Amino acid sequence: MKTPSVLRRFVLPVGTAALLALSACGSDKADSPSSASSTGAGGGSKLIVIITPSPDNVFFKAEQDAAAAQAKKLGYETLVLSHDDDPTKQSQEIDTAISRKAAAIILDNAGADSSVTAIQRAKDAKIPTFLIDREINKTGVAVAQIVANNAQGAGLGGQEFAKVMGNKGNYAELTGKATDTNAGVRSQGFHGVLDQYPDMKMVAQQSANWDQAEALSKTQTILQAHPDIKGIIAGNDTMALGAYAAIQAAGRKDIVVVGFDGSPDVVASILKDGIKATVLQPASKISQMAVDQADAYIKNGKASEPEKQSVDCVLVNADNAKQVNAFAVEGS
Repeated sequence: MKTPSVLRRFVLPVGTAALLALSACGSDKADSPSSASSTGAGGGSKLIVIITPSPDNVFFKAEQDAAAAQAKKLGYETLVLSHDDDPTKQSQEIDTAISRKAAAIILDNAGADSSVTAIQRAKDAKIPTFLIDREINKTGVAVAQIVANNAQGAGLGGQEFAKVMGNKGNYAELTGKATDTNAGVRSQGFHGVLDQYPDMKMVAQQSANWDQAEALSKTQTILQAHPDIKGIIAGNDTMALGAYAAIQAAGRKDIVVVGFDGSPDVVASILKDGIKATVLQPASKISQMAVDQADAYIKNGKASEPEKQSVDCVLVNADNAKQVNAFAVEGS
């Protein structure tokens, strides 16, 4: 996840009617008509509902944009909503999709456990859900769970982090939300590499919950407690940016920072010899895959791919940062 993630969204009133009213007023992007459902010439719904965390985070904005563009390309109308990592709000938005008789839901979910019930409601209403970016802790509920290969990507990030640190020195780790399975997978992937280096020692590990301001604050505390650290590895780019801001404020130029996501801000920092590397998740590609599979399911009534799917990540450093555009590396 990816990328400044300051949530500035207001809390929606409870109830489907209120959600629909706010959507019509532009609180989220709605390109579908205001009727209860949007149907094609054959009577089937032509509406795809896209739900992600806040687009204030450019990673999630890229997901929304790619999914909406692909859906429109295939002839669908779209309703784009944001749950802001609030399972209650997500539940309301899935109810909105059900009441609108959507053809499918594309979802970057708000919790591996807390999302299951709402997705099951959609399934019971015969609306297929295609998960992107984050998995849930149950199979057979969503039609597809398409995620970046976080373990593979974390291995790439860990290898680059060790290389830039010269395979030695004290370091700290910033982890993501405990409720997000990606946080644990990435941390394990980092340590699958870093724990093999006897001269590298983790002296601090704290969750900054994917948040930039929290990462800045946590890094300030870490720097005070461990002034000898030589590196910080972060579970996403949002936290990497917060860590790097704290390092700059402290006047330190000897601390390596590596992130995860491939966000434009971190890529720009890499090009300026700031943050050293990130692991790019192909957000746009994954979103497009989800819409293509939703289209196939809508037309054929069955899944075209296995439920669990992973897409490899790409290491971004000074060697290829110039080739990065919209969460993709040209030529990779």
